[in-house]
Amino acid sequence: MMRRGLARRLSGITAASALALALAGGSVVTAAAAPGLDPNSDGPRAAAGIDKASAMVKLSGAPLATSTKVDRSATKAVKLTGTNTKNYRATLAKQRSTLRAWLKSNAPKAKITGEYDFALNAVAVRLNGTSLATLRNAPGVTYVGYQNNYAPTAADPDLARIDGLLGWAAAGATSVESDPSTWAGFGVKVAIIDTGVDATHPCFDDTGFPSATQLGDTRFTNNKVIVAKVFNNKLNQSRYSAQAIQDHGTHVAGTVACNLETPAVVQGADIPYDPSGVAPGALIGNYSVFPGDVLSARTEDILNAMQAAAEDGMHVINMSLGGGAHGVQDLGTLAVDNLDRAGIVVAVSAGNEGPGPATIGSPGSAERALSAGASSVGHYVGVPILSAGSQVSVAAIGDFPTPSSDLTAPLGVVKNADGTLSTACAALPSGSLTGKIALISRGTCTFGNKVFNAEQAGAVGAILVNNVLGDPISMASDAAFTSTIYAVMSPLTDRAALMALDGADVTISSDKAYVYSGNNDILAGFSSRGPVDVSYRVKPDVVAPGVNVLSSIPQAMCAADAWVNTAGCWAFFQGTSMASPHLAGMAAVVRAAHPGWDAWQVRSAIANTAKETGVMQSNAITTPETNVQFVGSGLADLDASVDAELTLSQPSISFGAVPGGSGQTLTKTVTVTNVSGSPLSVPVSVTSAKGPGSFTVSAASLDLAAGASTTLTITFKAPKGAAGASQAHLYLGDVTHAVLYGYSS
Repeated sequence: MMRRGLARRLSGITAASALALALAGGSVVTAAAAPGLDPNSDGPRAAAGIDKASAMVKLSGAPLATSTKVDRSATKAVKLTGTNTKNYRATLAKQRSTLRAWLKSNAPKAKITGEYDFALNAVAVRLNGTSLATLRNAPGVTYVGYQNNYAPTAADPDLARIDGLLGWAAAGATSVESDPSTWAGFGVKVAIIDTGVDATHPCFDDTGFPSATQLGDTRFTNNKVIVAKVFNNKLNQSRYSAQAIQDHGTHVAGTVACNLETPAVVQGADIPYDPSGVAPGALIGNYSVFPGDVLSARTEDILNAMQAAAEDGMHVINMSLGGGAHGVQDLGTLAVDNLDRAGIVVAVSAGNEGPGPATIGSPGSAERALSAGASSVGHYVGVPILSAGSQVSVAAIGDFPTPSSDLTAPLGVVKNADGTLSTACAALPSGSLTGKIALISRGTCTFGNKVFNAEQAGAVGAILVNNVLGDPISMASDAAFTSTIYAVMSPLTDRAALMALDGADVTISSDKAYVYSGNNDILAGFSSRGPVDVSYRVKPDVVAPGVNVLSSIPQAMCAADAWVNTAGCWAFFQGTSMASPHLAGMAAVVRAAHPGWDAWQVRSAIANTAKETGVMQSNAITTPETNVQFVGSGLADLDASVDAELTLSQPSISFGAVPGGSGQTLTKTVTVTNVSGSPLSVPVSVTSAKGPGSFTVSAASLDLAAGASTTLTITFKAPKGAAGASQAHLYLGDVTHAVLYGYSS
């Protein structure tokens, strides 16, 4: 969801989240450098040959793991903070720097794309025509060999967050590359109510898809993108078409249903896996409510698109959009509820107004919306930041220019009066950064505003430092603040090291590389929180990847780049806009696996099987976030959703705001249905209670025949005189769970 219309990405104000890199020493880690593990099973990935375009180069010094020159604990573990370790690490970094300089003089086409010093003292090199024999002549080299390729779908870190491959297997998808009928979600129709979908992108190539009736403006459809319609209250005057001019809708659609294993390149950096949508076999409907350069839509535009999607036979609707919620009379939420009653699952972004409470937008606030909060995927494309030949950071690239050759200049640290790093939201003294690379903090104003102010003060480049933990993000530019200088973002964990270099020469490298950090499943600071106004219901329902999500954008946006013709146009985006299509894709897979289920059962299967402690706190990134108004039922889990055995008529049960003065007791009922196909017996319990109130359930166990339903009564008691939020979880064995919530006022 994007407030103030549709932004290309989050513009990076204080609420925006994503995450700062926590790599030891800030080294680039590519997929090839990590052990060959399948992230969905902790088992080895299947080898898929070798990559003769890339090499691994081993250097002579021992890595940290085996060196005798490092500090170790009593258990022989390497102490990364030890003085000897730091000194030896600097020695290895100097060796790599010497190799980098040698390559520039003797093999200028070869580019270092990864550096390693713990398990191996080595670098990864994109050859670009350079022979292995040439590299063997470089100083300090002891081994050169081609890199291995690994099975690409197993290495997709986005799908791994929701157990995507396991979900495909549970749904019976066999994923034959040349046969879309074997792909997960095949034939399910998903409407994208957004900025349009570029059907010419390789993600939406219709090769192998059966002939389909194409609706709307068929200039922008094929047998994969089967609808192209536009809805705008000034359509007759503007003559807008359904063509995807903005990037948002194409990115959303790619997350839902990009074709199986579509190769990707981001700004010339190879992505070492081939991305797939959550439901690669699904069909897409393009319902553009933000055509051309339009950044806002009226209620009637949204309602017209929703109605058209229903009339066109869409099974799932995704709306990565929103506005202010307006209580029980909000027409957008009523429309969503009614579409759900009519059998259409509607996935909606929760909003990007976090981290404050009660920030859920409409229509994500709808009772029957499948509302998405956002968490992180631990990867990005970045460039090294160097000083005196040593790597200090790995900074994420985004909309702003990055060097085609290394940029070296003194670092100008922009400080507040108290010595802290400034956000540079106000104009800086004229000439104060002349010829320097500015170091400034994320927060308060847009990225474009900061970079503009730095350039006006004479800066030739800018390094923004993230203000939250986790990875740096791909920064969006700002049309209101035009700038021409290079700008990248470094992680919060590198702030002190960078600030210590004030006045020293630093280099923003031109070597772009894919970085896998492992900073996964961290709740985005920007992700909107509940409770919903008036009703106090729990939202979001569930959390899905929404930070550093890689997906397609319109081909025209990369038209000047030679690689786009073969690799398509791709970008990393942030927002609950990126989380919602994960849920829409999951709904498509579940619907394909269970075509007889009602929409509410699909919603329940996704929400009530989520990983309860699967989302980490924004500011304590190894600690699970358990506030149900932050994460709903937890982290979405596709295979558990497909294999759901029980569904609940309400994915969460809220008792609203309860006057606490008299100590009221309230009850609500929930219908439980056995969808497993076999008799089922489960214990029933209420656990994990927090807050002043208490919850109880009417039965200790359930025995249900296949297809049978029964009701449970949940009781909430608000103690007299106590105030505050109360929450708990209703468990039906280990089969399903639901969150319970009440607020004593």
